[in-house]
Amino acid sequence: MKISGVDIRPGNILEYEGGLWRAAKIQHTQPGKGGAYMQVEMKNLIDGRKTNVRFRSAETVERVRLDTKDFQYLFADGDMLTFMDKETYEQISLPKDLLGDAVAFLQDGMDVVMELYEEKPISVQLPEQVEAEIVEADAVVKGQTASSSYKPAILDNGVRVMVPPHITAGTRIIVDVNTQEYVKRAE
Repeated sequence: MKISGVDIRPGNILEYEGGLWRAAKIQHTQPGKGGAYMQVEMKNLIDGRKTNVRFRSAETVERVRLDTKDFQYLFADGDMLTFMDKETYEQISLPKDLLGDAVAFLQDGMDVVMELYEEKPISVQLPEQVEAEIVEADAVVKGQTASSSYKPAILDNGVRVMVPPHITAGTRIIVDVNTQEYVKRAE
């Protein structure tokens, strides 16, 4: 489906220069002289490269629709991750780098959504937020009472996050997978 360059939105999958790209950030610019354009930061879904492209309103770009399927994460074997199709129970192995930084948040039995292009898996979407346990948290420094003073902590998966001063080791928290930021204390 062809769309105008100024109709691109974050998350759109675009076919550009023979590759598949996900629009990450967009900025609409309307200079005083000349036509408006959309500055789009895109990430290649196959090899992970990033690029910035300027699309004018007269330009069109092919928007690609991906098929999605529900899978369950089973286990890691070296650099490969094994998932199971929740309908057919078929297993599929994918390289860890397909998930990027989110791989640290994978948990056994976690339900994920796999995006497929022409039956080929090109990305794995984890839940937006996951629960994790703090294994190490710095002590609160006396005098740092401002509400914005977060302290570093390490989760059970090895990821470092900034947490409020009242969070201690052993506390279970909810973390945003995409930004790797503290959301709230787990219930």
